[in-house]
Amino acid sequence: MADVPGRPDWGVLRGMMADLQKATRELPKLQQRMLSVTGTAWSPDGMIKAVVGPRGHLLELDIDPRVLRQPNSKALSASILRTVRAAVEEAGRQSSELLSATLPGDLRGLAANDMENFVGSHDADVRMRNEDGDE
Repeated sequence: MADVPGRPDWGVLRGMMADLQKATRELPKLQQRMLSVTGTAWSPDGMIKAVVGPRGHLLELDIDPRVLRQPNSKALSASILRTVRAAVEEAGRQSSELLSATLPGDLRGLAANDMENFVGSHDADVRMRNEDGDE
């Protein structure tokens, strides 16, 4: 049957609804998988390891005692922040992949930017955007 201008393509709508229903049924599993996401990163020198949870909260911070041989609190602080940020980005990447694999194709494109901004951004970026007056 030919498409009639102004009339919905019911087959496409049924397919979209089926995809949405499937995604909705899978939400509890997705939530469990999202809550188990962790991001791990090492500093370039291998002296610092950071592990964060799915929301970017620091779960573990390992600092090699050799760091104390040449104490430099500013450098240590900067290295810790960079390492934690890399771990947050890794957790965000994993979360994005989980969401992308679960969302129906039609919604994936619509939600991609919002999802990337939410999951793939770091709190420091949000703080800078807010200080600059951006929302």
